[in-house]
Amino acid sequence: MPTTTSLVDALDHLVLTVHSIPRSIAFYERVLGMEAQEFKPGRYALHFGRQKINLHEVGHVVDPNVKHATPGSADICFLTRMPLAEVIAHLQREQVAIVQGPVRATGAQSPLQSLYFYDPDENLIEVANEVQAG
Repeated sequence: MPTTTSLVDALDHLVLTVHSIPRSIAFYERVLGMEAQEFKPGRYALHFGRQKINLHEVGHVVDPNVKHATPGSADICFLTRMPLAEVIAHLQREQVAIVQGPVRATGAQSPLQSLYFYDPDENLIEVANEVQAG
């Protein structure tokens, strides 16, 4: 754990570049239980907990400051309290192939037990349980 005070406290949102917003919304709602909301005309976000993922469809410039938006380049870890055995069963029902896991990983606050799969754009998605150190 860092000993210095950080300038920032938490992550509010991130932006995910995708090939198809409707396809991504369908996947994240069905597989991870997120809720899609239109926050501006034609702009969508996936909400979960106190965070959100804004979706940016490749080829549709919404912010001229974005220089290298590329589908499939993200690697995101989501924490869950649901036991990974239940997550695995859910992914199998949804016909989502698990790439790896469960395996031990290193989280921001604690060790993790993680599994990995791809979203429709081949972004690597990690779903993890925090593990008590010991």
